[in-house]
Amino acid sequence: MKDDAKFLWGLLAGLAALLGWSAHQPKDGFTWFLEAVPVLIALPLLALTYRRFPFSRFAYAMMWLHAAILLIGAHYTYAEMPLFDWLRDVFDLSRNHYDRLGHFAQGAVPAIVAREILLRRSPLRRGGWLFFLVLCVCLAISAFYELIEWWVAVASDSGAVAFLATQGDVWDTQWDMFLALCGALFSLLCLVRWHDRSMGRL
Repeated sequence: MKDDAKFLWGLLAGLAALLGWSAHQPKDGFTWFLEAVPVLIALPLLALTYRRFPFSRFAYAMMWLHAAILLIGAHYTYAEMPLFDWLRDVFDLSRNHYDRLGHFAQGAVPAIVAREILLRRSPLRRGGWLFFLVLCVCLAISAFYELIEWWVAVASDSGAVAFLATQGDVWDTQWDMFLALCGALFSLLCLVRWHDRSMGRL
C-alpha cells in the first residue's frame, strides 16, 4: 500500500506540474479551457471514488498519459504543437498530426478503464463479449466527444476553430472516431497482459 501511495503521489505531482505549465500563457485561453476540462473533471472524480474503487497502477499510468496529451494540446492547441509542426515539415505531411495522436489516446486509454471496470464490477469475463463491449464504450465516448465539439462550435461560432482542429479536412470527424477505434484495438490486442498483471496486484 505504501508503494501504491508513493506511485500515485508521484503521478499527481507530475500532473500538477504539467497542469501549471499548460495553464501558463497558453496559445488561446478559451481553447485551453475546452481541451483541459476533461482533466479538471476527471481528477476530482478519481479522488472521490478512490476508496471505493481504486484502479490498477497500469490504468492510472494510462490515464496520466492521456491527461498529459490533453494538457500539451491545450497549451499549444492541437493544430500547432511544435514537435508535430516539425514532423510535418520534415516529412512533408499534409497537416500537424498531434490531434490524431490525441484521438488515438481517446480510444486506447478508455479501453483500459472500461475493461477494468467491467472485469471487476460486472459478471463479464475475458473473451469476445468483453472485447466487443469495450470497443462499443470507446466508440460511444468518441462519438459523444464529436457531438460536444459540434455543440461548442455552434454556440461559440468562430471561437471554436482551434478546438475543432479540423485543419481543412472535411473527413476530420470520421478520422477522429476511426483513430479512437484503432487506439482501443491497440490496447485490447497489445496491452492486456500488462493490464491483467497490474490488476492482479490489487
